[in-house]
Amino acid sequence: MIVVLRPNVNETRQQQLVEWFKSMNLGVHISKGEVQTVLGLIGDTSKVDMELVESLDIVESAKRVSETFKCCNRKFHPEDTIVEIGDVKVGSGNFVMIAGPCSVESREQITSVAKSVKASGADMLRGGAFKPRTSPYDFQGLKGEGIELLLAAKEETGLPIVTEIMSAADLPLFEKVDVLQVGARNMQNFDLLKELGTINKPILLKRGLANTLKEMLMSVEYIMASGNERVILCERGIRTYSDYTRNTLDLSAVPMLHELTHLPVIVDPSHATGIARLVPSMSLAAAACGADGLIIEVHNDPLHALCDGAQSLRPEEYDALAKKVYAVREAIK
Repeated sequence: MIVVLRPNVNETRQQQLVEWFKSMNLGVHISKGEVQTVLGLIGDTSKVDMELVESLDIVESAKRVSETFKCCNRKFHPEDTIVEIGDVKVGSGNFVMIAGPCSVESREQITSVAKSVKASGADMLRGGAFKPRTSPYDFQGLKGEGIELLLAAKEETGLPIVTEIMSAADLPLFEKVDVLQVGARNMQNFDLLKELGTINKPILLKRGLANTLKEMLMSVEYIMASGNERVILCERGIRTYSDYTRNTLDLSAVPMLHELTHLPVIVDPSHATGIARLVPSMSLAAAACGADGLIIEVHNDPLHALCDGAQSLRPEEYDALAKKVYAVREAIK
């Protein structure tokens, strides 16, 4: 249920209304705009007398919301959310470039890539320390050592780091990580999502391999309902009948998610296509359709990469692409 208050309502009157709703065991999400305030009621709202609420002189309107996702719903929070990571802002016109290798392999590798992508204007460094792989025989990542190498690269370049977490048991290792990524395979790992809702760190949530947008938003609810509202969504391609690319990049998800939710939406063209030569065109398309950022795999030696070399750009290729992406962003402003 959504209750829209009249412009410039008295703070004391607003708090009295909030307390009244809470007395009915309802959660109240308060979204303050420049002029109006929106109260999002979460829980069993069937006990709320709509006519009584609408008759209050501080209430402009009230309506019930049929969607099962509440916290991330734009109806509850009309203004865009901006997620801040240090000096980096994501969302509401703030475009972010995240780049780095699929997996951290060595100090030399991750530091070299970090310096290269920073020189090309990247805002954050990505790199996998824990790697969920289809085969148990494939490289699984350096784990704790990988995080230490990412932190060393951050120390040298100043770039905030983004890396994937696979288990809540590993949270102590991520204490100094700037953004925790939930990969496609863990999008519906609800115990992990609830645990991530209890920490004060940005969460980058990737869409599952074959999940709907509604399922993705319900996964967001697990994080936000537990208290963490710093969530960034990522469209990374879904499994379809296509047999020439790794996945199908669903760019229609970007404007649709912006319509449904107030959270930032970025795109991963590397995992979506699985082919390095397709990454530039899909990156430009993502920038043109209104994405709030890109997360792109970059490796200094893709032919010898331990993970996903086929979809990784070389530093010079990333540099050329970054210039085109910024040009597209300027063109659509």
